[in-house]
Amino acid sequence: MSIYGYARVSTDDQDLTIQREALKAAGCEVVREEKVSGGSREGRKELETLLAFLRRGDTLIVTKLDRLARSTLDMLTLITELGKRGVGVRSLAERDIDTTTAAGKLMLTVFAAVAQFERERIKERQAEGIRKAKEKGDVYKGGKPRIDRAEVARLKAEGLNPTQIAAKLGINRVTVYRLTAELDGKAT
Repeated sequence: MSIYGYARVSTDDQDLTIQREALKAAGCEVVREEKVSGGSREGRKELETLLAFLRRGDTLIVTKLDRLARSTLDMLTLITELGKRGVGVRSLAERDIDTTTAAGKLMLTVFAAVAQFERERIKERQAEGIRKAKEKGDVYKGGKPRIDRAEVARLKAEGLNPTQIAAKLGINRVTVYRLTAELDGKAT
C-alpha cells in the first residue's frame, strides 16, 4: 500500500514546484509530473506510467482534480478504472472526495462536472474574444510568444544542440526542434 502523487501543468512556462511540495507533504513516496494539457489522456506519458504502476491498496493523490482530468467523462472513466483495480484517489483541494464511498463518488462527479463547465466557459470566452478581434479587423495571432526565438537561433548558431539549448533555456527539447525547423524554414 503506497501513496503516489501526480502533478501536471498545461504549458512549459508553468512551474510544478507548489504541486510537487504539496504532494510530498501529503506523504507521496513518488511524484510523477509533466507539462502537458489535461484535455485528454493522450500524450500524458507520466500519467500512463503511473497508472500502469498502481496496485491494489495504493492511493493516487493530486493537488486538485483538474490536474488529473479536465473532462467529466475522462475523470469518471479514470476513477472507475482505478476503483476496479482497488486504487483509491484523493484530492488535496477537494477534501470531501473519498472514492471508496457513495457520497465521495457523488462529490467527485460534481467537482468533475464543475471543472469541465469551467473549461468550456474559458473556451467560449476565448472564442468570443477572437471573434470580436476579427470583427474589428484585427488579425488574431494568438498570445505573445513565451520563448525568445532569437535566443534559440543564437544558441544554435553557437553550435549548441537542441538538448543543450532546451536545458539552457529551461524549455522542452521538442519545442527547440520545432522552433529551429521554423527558423530554418524562414531562412530558405
